[in-house]
Amino acid sequence: MPEAKKYSVAVTAHSTYLPDQSDEEEDRYVFAYTIRITNNGNTVAQLVSRHWIITDAENQVQEVRGMGVVGEQPTLRPGDTFEYSSGSSIPTSVGTMRGTYQMVAEDGTRFDAPIPEFTLSVPRVLH
Repeated sequence: MPEAKKYSVAVTAHSTYLPDQSDEEEDRYVFAYTIRITNNGNTVAQLVSRHWIITDAENQVQEVRGMGVVGEQPTLRPGDTFEYSSGSSIPTSVGTMRGTYQMVAEDGTRFDAPIPEFTLSVPRVLH
């Protein structure tokens, strides 16, 4: 069995601007995002921690590390999907988020699930 298939977790993200929680005059732009994590491998895996790299339009980078996601450390069987929503704020109207989830497989193997870069953008800012 190829190792790449044994440990395979796909991550997709979608973000939305939250104008009611933002204060543009104070350079505070708040975004909600929904993450969908699917175990495409053939072994049970648990998400134990996260590492986010958040970059604003001025190339200022925030790194965020923490245990689990939204207070959980979900365990995904092959084919399972876990979805959650969270939020982030940046000082510019456009930015990006990317990172990794640190996973532990049933056999104790640790591996990273990459979070593809996605855009945080106030509507009508990017064309």
